[in-house]
Amino acid sequence: MSSRKKMLNAVKIAGATVLMLGIAIFLYGFFVSDYSAITGIGIGTIMGAVFLFLMGVFFVATEEVLEKFGKQKLLK
Repeated sequence: MSSRKKMLNAVKIAGATVLMLGIAIFLYGFFVSDYSAITGIGIGTIMGAVFLFLMGVFFVATEEVLEKFGKQKLLK
């Protein structure tokens, strides 16, 4: 299994875990709790999960492009 595939799987699992946690915190803050700050923490956690996933995908894409560019440069 290539390192890029491993990294994508790790980012996917970590992002999904944080996303589910954020959704649970948001729903608890919105429906159960009287404190509106908990809702904001849930929204921030969801945004963090999306950011984590996008940065991981960006790193994998950057690694692939750099590898491809390096091979093309060696061929010239």
